Amino acid sequence: MRILGIDTSGKVAAAALYDSESRCLLAQQTVYTKRTHSQVILPLAERLLADTGLNWQDVDGFAAAKGPGSYTGLRIGIAAVKAMSYALQIPCVGISTLEGLAWQNLSWQGVICAVMTARQSLVYAGLYQSDGTQITAMQPDGMQPAAELAQQLASLEQPVLLAGDAVELFRAEQGLTITSPMTRLQNGTGICLAAAQAQWQAPAELMPEYLQLVKAEKDLQEKQRAK
Repeated sequence: MRILGIDTSGKVAAAALYDSESRCLLAQQTVYTKRTHSQVILPLAERLLADTGLNWQDVDGFAAAKGPGSYTGLRIGIAAVKAMSYALQIPCVGISTLEGLAWQNLSWQGVICAVMTARQSLVYAGLYQSDGTQITAMQPDGMQPAAELAQQLASLEQPVLLAGDAVELFRAEQGLTITSPMTRLQNGTGICLAAAQAQWQAPAELMPEYLQLVKAEKDLQEKQRAK
């Protein structure tokens, strides 16, 4: 099965093409950009297909990072995958951004903590166990203070690999290993690897999962509390 995975959850626009039958990563493109992902992500995907001599009809499934991450970025990526899925009558699936970060560091054997900047002193965090061939969630993804997460990781009393854009917050902590720049930020590969293990969806079922309220919801809650 050829899976085209994209990640637009952060500063990086990423796309990857993976053949699950041969377990071969066919192509990968990442760009750290200030441009909007709507300008970048589809050209990246088209370049992958062109470079591998394939076309859209050769793709068997689409996968997108569903969150956490940038509200706007996630909506762009999910909308793109849903549109392609509808147009080509191909299934799709949403993958946790944090789970994708864990899968792209699959070679680590032990605990992987995927950690992304949220707001103020909060981070998005996901804890996963890796045996070098499979990733298993240790707890649901969530949002918590960085200091609280550091204490939690210390209590594990075992080596932990950190991946994600918030790793610098934990560089001074003991017992933590920060992954290399090659797999620190989203690159699309983890989305594909996780998708190969996931339950496929119809495009109407694919929705973002932000892990916190969007601004409009926060504003509404503030108004309701003021009343």
